[in-house]
Amino acid sequence: MGVARSATDPPPALLAAFCADLLQAAGATEDNGAMVADALVEAELQGIPSHGVMLLPLYLKRIAAGSVDPVATGAIVSDKAGALVMDAQNGFGQVTSHHAVELAVARARLHGLGAVSVRNGFHFGTAGRWAEAMARQGCIGIAMSNTRPLMPAPGGATRVVGNNPLSIAAPTGPDGKPVVVDIAMSAAAMGKIRLAEAAGSPIPADWATDAAGMPTTSAAEAITGMLLPTGGAKGFGLAMMVDILSGGLSAGAIGGEVAGLYGDPAAPYRCAHFFLAIDVAAFREEAAFGAAVTGFLETIRASRSVADGQPVRVPGESSRQRQASAVACHLPASTMQALHDCAVELGRPVPAPLCL
Repeated sequence: MGVARSATDPPPALLAAFCADLLQAAGATEDNGAMVADALVEAELQGIPSHGVMLLPLYLKRIAAGSVDPVATGAIVSDKAGALVMDAQNGFGQVTSHHAVELAVARARLHGLGAVSVRNGFHFGTAGRWAEAMARQGCIGIAMSNTRPLMPAPGGATRVVGNNPLSIAAPTGPDGKPVVVDIAMSAAAMGKIRLAEAAGSPIPADWATDAAGMPTTSAAEAITGMLLPTGGAKGFGLAMMVDILSGGLSAGAIGGEVAGLYGDPAAPYRCAHFFLAIDVAAFREEAAFGAAVTGFLETIRASRSVADGQPVRVPGESSRQRQASAVACHLPASTMQALHDCAVELGRPVPAPLCL
């Protein structure tokens, strides 16, 4: 006998198909809709709901308002050996990033390094998805994006940089999964704070400030205030350089030129991305590199634990284990209700297992 599930505990494949159907109803091509839906559901399975299906109503709202083009795939506007610039044409970030990553890897095969900077982009989900995609093809992958300003400079009380995510992934050999570091430069993502607000929960005092720059545990105050950088000045400095590499190299938006993701849905988001693929085989024998990385990771895992019985993990391992063992996506009722509302608005049926 199967395990009974509620509508807010849907199987991943069913949820992805439902999300893809809503995107197609809004005007997306079949390929684009499936690509976006798969990325959102993957984030849910990895335990990153702030980058999951809670974003779909926002995407649909922006499609309806005209700031996101659901059929765009991006266009190359500059092509110089291992360096390319793409105009994303306000298409889905997951779609244009997929194409940018494939280009970066292809050029790395030819030149040892392949870099693609992207302008006029849109939210691309988790940076780790794109860095890992490059690592699975034998490259060290680096992916980053700028966002609207949310954090002050050290000693400042004005938003000047975003929580700009950065991910680096490395292959570990033909039988191993890439090791992935995926971080945003704020102590917590704004998506997590919005989830806390929806749940009526407080947030840690070191996550954000209120509008006056004072630390707060109120999610509502944090949304109108400022995020705090992780690691203080170090986190701020990294966020600033992500802005320069993403917006600066692509001749796209930088700093305050990036619009708010949750702002005017008719105003293009205009974020910028940067992807770098480093072909391991251009530097050394790929299998030897994989063995070296694998050995290093095993050394880390075998190091002494601060608590008996608690394993020492390398970055990205917890989310990968969570994804591997997940048989359902655990959604807040508010998220599922929002998806239902979108289905009604678009005139699409809700699969019976997802009915509230």
